[in-house]
Amino acid sequence: MAAEEDESGRVITTNRKARHDYTVLETIEAGLVLTGTEVKSLRQGNANLVDSYAEIKNGEVWLRGMHISPYDQGSYNNVDPRRSRKLLLHRKEIRKLIGRSAEKGLTFVPLKLYFKNNVAKALIGICRGKREFDRRQDIAKREAEREIRRKFRR
Repeated sequence: MAAEEDESGRVITTNRKARHDYTVLETIEAGLVLTGTEVKSLRQGNANLVDSYAEIKNGEVWLRGMHISPYDQGSYNNVDPRRSRKLLLHRKEIRKLIGRSAEKGLTFVPLKLYFKNNVAKALIGICRGKREFDRRQDIAKREAEREIRRKFRR
């Protein structure tokens, strides 16, 4: 989960497991409501998106299960590492998510956390869970592509 440069800014962390377990149908960029020590901890790259998800509650979108480690130099200002964090979206985007949440089998999964213009953002994917067969098929396809690339190199 190393920090890397991307077209969307400085990537803090990615959720690799999400792309393995889910088929991403669509993505939405959302801001995060954070405290000062959480931002400082993110700048150090201390975040984990595994087992996190977004949910809609009372017309607001919340990110649950994301872990941001407490800031090293923080004191009483540090908050619970697994607290729920509000996502900042336009009303139109929230209505779209509410409509998609009614569809059976769809879930909202954070795919990536990054800084864009010095503001922390989350890339939220509207996803459908993969079955075991789909996962095996993806692995076989990836290995076949890797083999083709290996042949062309020689």
